[in-house]
Amino acid sequence: MDIKIEDSWKNILQEEFNKTYFEELISFVKNEYRTTTCYPKGKDIFAAFDHCPFEDTKVVILGQDPYHGVGQANGLCFSVHDGISHPPSLINIFKEIETDLGITYPSSGDLSRWAKQGVLLLNATLTVRAGMAGSHQKKGWEQFTDAVISKVSEHKENVVFLLWGGYAKKKGAKIDKKKHHVLASGHPSPLSANRGYWFGNKHFSKTNEFLQSKELPTIQW
Repeated sequence: MDIKIEDSWKNILQEEFNKTYFEELISFVKNEYRTTTCYPKGKDIFAAFDHCPFEDTKVVILGQDPYHGVGQANGLCFSVHDGISHPPSLINIFKEIETDLGITYPSSGDLSRWAKQGVLLLNATLTVRAGMAGSHQKKGWEQFTDAVISKVSEHKENVVFLLWGGYAKKKGAKIDKKKHHVLASGHPSPLSANRGYWFGNKHFSKTNEFLQSKELPTIQW
């Protein structure tokens, strides 16, 4: 199956694209986009990969579903296009960065600036129906993104994986923790953050400390 995705990822994921489950998944997604409103836009479904080539990937952040509100999802987990109000989880991410690193809260919620530095912003499910959280779960995306995590774990070393919330932690089972650095905490959503499971995790400074220890370039969060 010919999928429009950045070349380095295409090479490493080609065997997934040819599997029956993936062909069934793409058939389902195409039908959904044809018959109802879905997010992100078709051209942005694989944006996480397009913005962050395989060889450049040094940090992986795992989200769950794309945002399902009008104009929010842009194919990068937790990210929104410029001019879109910051969703609650993104607000809490920026608040933690502000406290952790002393960086002023940004006006732009577009995280492509992170992706271009080697941060893979990967949702477990890459598409969703408008206004219906979780509507494209258990259709094959999870199997595909498990394969992505496995490929990164297998073919790279010293990648920092940020696992926020129970859903991301489960997907962390695919990571070889002897080769990579895993940081886990509660989810930045208000439900979790307000119970004390998010703020103070210092994942952004800890990521840079690890990268620095391996003589890798740090991330300008």
